[in-house]
Amino acid sequence: MEIEFRLANIDDLPALLALENQCFASDRLTPRSFRWMLAHAHASLLVAQRDEQVMGYALLLFHRGTSLARLYSIAIAPQARGEGLGARLLERAEQCALEHERAYLRLEVRADNPKAIALYERHGYRRFAQVEDYYEDHASALRYEKRIVQRPAGKARSVPYYAQTTDFTCGPACLLMAMAALRPGCEPSRREEVRIWREATTVFMTSGHGGCSPQGLALAAWRRGFGVRLHLSTDGPLFLDGVRQANKKEVMQLVHEDFCAELQETDVQRARGPLDLPSVLGEGGLVLVLISNYQLTRTKAPHWVLVTGCDDDFVYLHDPDTDHARHRQALDCQHLPVSHGQFQRMSLFGGKKVRAAAVVFANR
Repeated sequence: MEIEFRLANIDDLPALLALENQCFASDRLTPRSFRWMLAHAHASLLVAQRDEQVMGYALLLFHRGTSLARLYSIAIAPQARGEGLGARLLERAEQCALEHERAYLRLEVRADNPKAIALYERHGYRRFAQVEDYYEDHASALRYEKRIVQRPAGKARSVPYYAQTTDFTCGPACLLMAMAALRPGCEPSRREEVRIWREATTVFMTSGHGGCSPQGLALAAWRRGFGVRLHLSTDGPLFLDGVRQANKKEVMQLVHEDFCAELQETDVQRARGPLDLPSVLGEGGLVLVLISNYQLTRTKAPHWVLVTGCDDDFVYLHDPDTDHARHRQALDCQHLPVSHGQFQRMSLFGGKKVRAAAVVFANR
C-alpha cells in the first residue's frame, strides 16, 4: 500500500512513542515533549503512514520572526527502511518549511551516522559546524544547513557567538561578540559582560534590573579602543515610557544626560539618517541593533541583537538569547536569516517607533 503523509495529531502519540523507542537508544522525545510539540510549539510534526501504521515522522521547529526552520528529529520504522522513505520525508519537510515561508532548513546529525549524513549531503545540505559532546552518550553532532529558496546567498561574517547569561545583558553580549570578531584575542567572558552592563545600564526598567542604552554601549565600546557610530531617531532616553514611578524616570533621565555629556568628549559619530547595512558592513563595521522582541518571542520588550551580514534577501543576526525553554540552543541563534521587511519591522521599538543602532569598528 502507498505511503500517505499528513500532520500528526494527539491520537498518534502512542505510535510516535513506540517509533521513538524503536529508533533511538537515547535522546528520546518524551510523551510530554510530543504533547507540547503537537499542542503548543511553533512546529509541524509530519507522519508517514501505511496501512494505518506510522512508518516514520519528521519534526520541524520554526524560529519566530526569522526565515529559519530546524529539522529537530526524523525517524523511520525498521520495517520501512531501505525504501527511500527518509528521502521522501526530508523532501516533505522542506516543502512544509517553504509553506511556512522559511528559506533555510538546519539540522543536526550524529557524526557516527554515515547513512544519514550521506542522505543529507545528497539533498544539498552543507555542513557548517561540529559540536562535541552533543548527545546524551557524549557523541558529536554535525550541523547542516540548506537554503531551500534557491537564490544566491551572501556570506555572513565570521563572528564568535556569546549567549547572554542574564535576562538584562543582551546589549553587553552583543558588544562582546562584536569586539571578539573585530579584535582577535578579545575573548568574551561573564566578568566583562557584567562590567559592560554596569557601565551602560540605564538603571531602571519596568521591573528588576535595567537594560543598556545605545549611548551607554557606545561609550563602553569607545573606552575599549573601538570606533563607534550611533544611529538614533531620537535624542532622548529610550525607555521612559515603560517606567511609571517619577523618581525612577528622574534617575533614568540623569543617567542619559550623563552619557550624552560623556559622549561630547569623545569622537563617537552620530547619525540621524537610515542605516545603510551593506555600506556599514562593507566598511568593516558590526551593528548592534535595538529591536522589539515581539517579532521573535511575542513579548513586548526591548532587545539587542548583532547583525553579522546581509544580502539581497536577508539580514543575518546573532541573537544572544538562547531561550532554552523553546528547544533552542546556541547554534539555533547564530546567523539567523531575517527578511529585510521583518528586520525593518522588528527594528522599530515602542509606540514612538524608535530606531537605535550602534556600529562598532575595529579602530577609532
